[in-house]
Amino acid sequence: MQRLNSTSAMRSITVLMITVLVLVKGLSGQEHVDQVKESEIKSQELEKPWTDFWLIRLIMNLFGYATVMVPGFIIIVYVRMSNYLDKPGSGYIQRFVRLFVEGSASDKFGSERLNHDVLSKQPERSFCQQCVLLVFCSGGLLFSYLIWGVLQERVMVYRYKDADNDAGELFANSQFIVFANRILALAVACIAMFFVKQKPHEAPLYKYSYSSFSNIMSSWCQYEALKFVSFPVQVLAKASKVIPVMLMGKLVSHRSYSAFEYFTALMISVGLFLFLLTSEDSLHGTGKVTTVSGIIILVGYLAFDAFTSNWQDQLFNTYRMSSLQMMAGVNFFSVLLTSVSLFEQGAFQEAAAFMRRHPKFGLHTLVLSSTSAIGQLFIYYTISEFGPVTFTIIMTIRMGLAILLSCIIYNHSVMLVGAGGICVVFAAVFLRAYHSWRKKSRK
Repeated sequence: MQRLNSTSAMRSITVLMITVLVLVKGLSGQEHVDQVKESEIKSQELEKPWTDFWLIRLIMNLFGYATVMVPGFIIIVYVRMSNYLDKPGSGYIQRFVRLFVEGSASDKFGSERLNHDVLSKQPERSFCQQCVLLVFCSGGLLFSYLIWGVLQERVMVYRYKDADNDAGELFANSQFIVFANRILALAVACIAMFFVKQKPHEAPLYKYSYSSFSNIMSSWCQYEALKFVSFPVQVLAKASKVIPVMLMGKLVSHRSYSAFEYFTALMISVGLFLFLLTSEDSLHGTGKVTTVSGIIILVGYLAFDAFTSNWQDQLFNTYRMSSLQMMAGVNFFSVLLTSVSLFEQGAFQEAAAFMRRHPKFGLHTLVLSSTSAIGQLFIYYTISEFGPVTFTIIMTIRMGLAILLSCIIYNHSVMLVGAGGICVVFAAVFLRAYHSWRKKSRK
């Protein structure tokens, strides 16, 4: 029975890989997969306006976010200092302000929550049903994020050409891709909440803005980093995010970690170092500026992503909101912040003009955002059904397959020592997952 299951799993993964490969090849087009040559990179850098430098673009983005967050902060301080919510009245404005600043009262919904918990209890599934559900969740996660990963590299790294002899142009605005991802994710979350009964919402709405901001920044760094480092390097950096997560866990949640967890974190660092040391195309471009920029942006991605996960974990523990409510709340503020920033920069017009010149970019953005939104649903559902350990194992497999797909489609070269470094990183992630499972099984 185990041999049959393992054979079926291998066949499923093989079919999935072939399907994703065919889809991505069809979407990106064979004529577009040639990487930009070194001479073209240098000429493109010279042609770039100074506003396209990543640090300038980051400052402009932060200024846009500040035009929303600073007034919001002032309003919250004024409401609290003036005791506005204690004044008589129950108009729509006061209700909205209360929901935004204080949230809903928890005791008011006690009986409703109890009834909801009773109604949400489902009968236990059989072993076969659990296996089918696990295959469904694994397939959904792999399918969504493999296409998302390959298209992410296609959009940010390679030129869009009108003809074979055309030099083409790169799409430079990473924030627009973040906006497209978030607005579709918000729509998917709202539609899902309409069909799935939710717990009463208690958290103040402004609490979502913190993780929304850090989520925007981590996503922006993730896309922007692809201008300086290869996709395999970016994927391995994601696998190594356990290190900043542990640091943020100590700072934000005051958690303690075992010697084994520090050991596996060291394994991840060593594996990543081996890959970077031997990979020939780990960096796009040459020189110290490119190297330093890539490292700074990757470190920013890891730091912001670590804060996001720890802050959301705190919100879950404090207010017990559903995953869909978290998804909707975070993406709402993400859409608000990025849309204001893009509008102030005139980036919507630039993106629309780029789509008119290169219609395939619009298709890529739509598929990229769709797979990202669907993948988020699979993430929340998989964790709720099978726990974080199973989810970690699935996503670790996804990382390995994503690197393999990227090497096949975009011709990345990986040397033997670099492949060994990849194996060390994934082995450390699997060991951490196994260690977590052992700790839970002993309780």
